[in-house]
Amino acid sequence: MTVTESAPAAPARRPAAAPAPARARRLPSVKTVIVAASAYLVAFVFLFPYLVMILTALRPQEELREATFLPTTFAWSNFTNFWTGGLAQNLGVTLQVAAGSTVLVLLVALPAAYYTARHEFRGRTAFLVLVLITQMFQPTAMLVGIYREFFQFGLVDTVWSLILVNGGFNLAFAVWILNAYFSSIPRELEEAAFIDGNGRFGALFRVTLPLAMPGVVTALIFTFIAAWNEFVVALTLTTTPSNQPLTVALNSFIGQYQVDWQNLFAGSVIATIPVIILFALIERKVVGGLTAGSIK
Repeated sequence: MTVTESAPAAPARRPAAAPAPARARRLPSVKTVIVAASAYLVAFVFLFPYLVMILTALRPQEELREATFLPTTFAWSNFTNFWTGGLAQNLGVTLQVAAGSTVLVLLVALPAAYYTARHEFRGRTAFLVLVLITQMFQPTAMLVGIYREFFQFGLVDTVWSLILVNGGFNLAFAVWILNAYFSSIPRELEEAAFIDGNGRFGALFRVTLPLAMPGVVTALIFTFIAAWNEFVVALTLTTTPSNQPLTVALNSFIGQYQVDWQNLFAGSVIATIPVIILFALIERKVVGGLTAGSIK
């Protein structure tokens, strides 16, 4: 008698699970709404003057006294007059002063900050306090002495005088911010570089400086902006229109009886563009440099 084995029955399919119901979107809390609204309000307060400046730069002369928010016609010639009126040369002077002051500050502040952060010597605290005290002096209070000094050296009405003054008055901030950042970098990293055969300069340029780059960028951007916006010293030390930076040249649009508002604001808009671009490119590193030394 032959026994036949029946094939095992296929397992029954389980019914497909029903999709989970979508979670209802939670509304933001009252605190979140208040904080966000306050942030937008503060941003509007700071950005509104720039909006007015741009719109005024685009107004023709005959619409300056009209009570409309937007101009009926946009006068783009106000911006082209900036380049044809000789202000491009003043913009070049401003770039030379800002870039030269920044390079000078970094060349002096980097070794000074690194040495004070890595070496304990007699008078170290007094030196740092003295550097901080120099930050309390304003160029405006020392204009007479500054002018006489540069007059004796024959540097009045030159770009070098502006580079030296702006570099000197921004040096203290750079030394302090870089000193704090170098102090936050462990010494063991440099000692490991010494073991690998690097000298002091090799460890500095290959290990320490790359790690301290946020602090270097912070010193760079603050020095550049301070030199870019400086007005009083430049007004005192420069007399030739072609040697004046843009901040002083824009002052020529303010006359005794009238102000050339549209050209003044057009030049101001152009003057703010390089600083905005520079800050937008390195904004993340600036935030990291400002918090240097806050965490041990």
